[in-house]
Amino acid sequence: MQYYIVKAVLKIVDLYELNIISITFRVVLSVIIGGILGFERSRKSRPAGFRTYMLVCVSSTLVMMTSQYIFNEFEGTDPSRLGAQVISGIGFLGVGTIIVTSRNQVRGLTTAAGLWTAACLGLAIGIGFYEGAVVVGLITLLIMTVFKKFDDYLNSNNAYINIYASFISIDVFDEFIEYCKINDIKIKNIETTKSGNYDDKGIIAIMFLQFKKRISHVQIIQSLSAFEGLRHIEEL
Repeated sequence: MQYYIVKAVLKIVDLYELNIISITFRVVLSVIIGGILGFERSRKSRPAGFRTYMLVCVSSTLVMMTSQYIFNEFEGTDPSRLGAQVISGIGFLGVGTIIVTSRNQVRGLTTAAGLWTAACLGLAIGIGFYEGAVVVGLITLLIMTVFKKFDDYLNSNNAYINIYASFISIDVFDEFIEYCKINDIKIKNIETTKSGNYDDKGIIAIMFLQFKKRISHVQIIQSLSAFEGLRHIEEL
């Protein structure tokens, strides 16, 4: 019942047609929704944060309002053409937030996906699809916050772990490989490099380990840290 009341109010104030009131409402709504999503990223010091998300959402809103304006003024035009270009073109901005660290860690995927979502939200607001934009905006915020804790729990208690380890010598590294075999720890993938110093005989390894059953990753790191000759170990 409340939904239909809101729908009726929106129609009464003519927010589905292009006028100064609807334009202002759409821009303000895109600033609010884009800002909320960007604020969540800014709190975690991500490459794209508060202002970036707002700019993406507002500019997408403008593109869709421009499409509606062209459709209203010039008959026979395709109102979805500009919006389609935004969806495909936002990729260049998303790619800029994805980085691969020196330890082969991929960072920024969620931020890139969030930017693409912000663009889609802006398009929805720009064409007057307010209900869809608000619902998806809230769901997106939920995914970025509450679902992240669930995702962290799943990733920290499974049978796989990706580790970064530093050994004092190649011999110790070989002993570690043998230790894994004895304890039924499968090494699914491994990458090795020499330590930075020329005189240092140390070895740095990035390994993907598989265990027989689900186990706490904290427990794994603590257990492997006791291995003699291991300088440093951490989960990637």
